[in-house]
Amino acid sequence: MGALPARGAGRRHWLARTAALVAGAALGATGRRAASAGIGPTGATVSQAELLALLAERFPQRYPLAGLAELELRAPALALHPETNRLGARLAAALSSAALPAPREGALEVEFGLRYAAEDRSIRAHGIALRSLDIAGLDAATATALQFWAPRLARRAWREVVLHRFEARELALLDGLGVQPGAITVTPQGLSVAWERKPTP
Repeated sequence: MGALPARGAGRRHWLARTAALVAGAALGATGRRAASAGIGPTGATVSQAELLALLAERFPQRYPLAGLAELELRAPALALHPETNRLGARLAAALSSAALPAPREGALEVEFGLRYAAEDRSIRAHGIALRSLDIAGLDAATATALQFWAPRLARRAWREVVLHRFEARELALLDGLGVQPGAITVTPQGLSVAWERKPTP
């Protein structure tokens, strides 16, 4: 393949040519699996349906709140925001406590960006921001306490959430040529992940 060209048009041409060769070999090696995963010459695509399928495996989750109550979060609905390159998620929530005669229902809403984690080939939530946590039927003191916990609860719930994980075989040829997943763009259909040259050690 030769040495990496100098900066400028030559380097861009080299990256494009390398990506095309890698993608062609990857598609040949992995067949239908790679094609369905959206592996292409310059990057990969991940559909909204694929994102939701992986998230469904991570929920429901239960979180204790200072030993006084427990909040259950269920599989989220996702909203794609290409204009800000972020995702929104709304999770049905249920608060349980010995002080409550029955669980109280509500919803948690968050917004976040995305990052690629090379250590496990995953795309993860990043820059998590709480939008709201509303639970119906709470007294004022409980509602105030819940709002205190809400931001850290949102970060805890989403900090380690994986939205997509590439298979090792999908990235093996990229890795051998010093190329890796790079910029992640939110589109109206899902995610677009561009290939980029690995940084020089």
